[in-house]
Amino acid sequence: MQIHSQSTQDPVSELDRLGDEIAELSAHLDAATARLLELIRAFDARGGWNTGFRSCAAWLSWRVGLDLGAARERVRVARALGTLPLLAEALARGELSYAKVRALTRVATPETEARLLGVGRAGTAAHVERIVRGWRCVDRRAEAREAKHRHTSRALRVYQDEDGMVVVRGRLEPEVGALVLQALAAARESLYQRARERDRASTGFGNVSAETPPRAQQQADALALLAETALHHGLDPGPPGERYQVVVHVDAPVLADPEQPGQSVLEGGTHVSAETSQRLACDGWRAWSGRHGPSGGGDAPG
Repeated sequence: MQIHSQSTQDPVSELDRLGDEIAELSAHLDAATARLLELIRAFDARGGWNTGFRSCAAWLSWRVGLDLGAARERVRVARALGTLPLLAEALARGELSYAKVRALTRVATPETEARLLGVGRAGTAAHVERIVRGWRCVDRRAEAREAKHRHTSRALRVYQDEDGMVVVRGRLEPEVGALVLQALAAARESLYQRARERDRASTGFGNVSAETPPRAQQQADALALLAETALHHGLDPGPPGERYQVVVHVDAPVLADPEQPGQSVLEGGTHVSAETSQRLACDGWRAWSGRHGPSGGGDAPG
């Protein structure tokens, strides 16, 4: 009688076990990525990168070795998940991959994330990307209406109060507001350095001895310096300082065609329309970041 020996391990069962282990480990990696994004968000919010680096993404690129484009995408997703708890929890539980979450955060809002979470669970990463592209095409129309409303609602009112003080109230478009905030920050820094120089000249030390005024008063002094500087230089701003540039991150396809999918956000994460980004690139007085693809690319001056 002839006896055939059989392997003690069924090849099909072995492959199933390997497949399960791959899926389980991938879920663990996604959960670890969720924790990483949570840490990045906290580090960014507390300004831990502000030690000579221009942004949290620049610090990540140096500290962790990420490509600058990929680092910017990590920071963007981390910030977005701060307002999207359902997507954040799904990533932390390993239910959604980082690739899916990265795509969904380009269009998700607190009002729409529940529906988009269902999309992420039902399809592949490629399917999610297609849904996001279609979603953005629909959003472009609403975005254009919102941009038009923002533009028409811009206003600046300056009037004299009863005691002679001048009151300034206004609403600025996001990119203009970012420019003003950066200019005020530069002016405050300049005033601080001047105070240090005066203190050094009078006492021999570089520490500002006078009590630091409240931030609101610092802002008022900074605005006065901006006005004086503008009049002194004939309203010619000259080349912007590297430290106080306003940066707009724009996906390269969006910059070429507003109808293409992709992101267009200020450095702080505030969304601006694709049409606005195109205009800023043409104006040339702000810096912009053109990214080729979802996670690559580099900076280009405006």
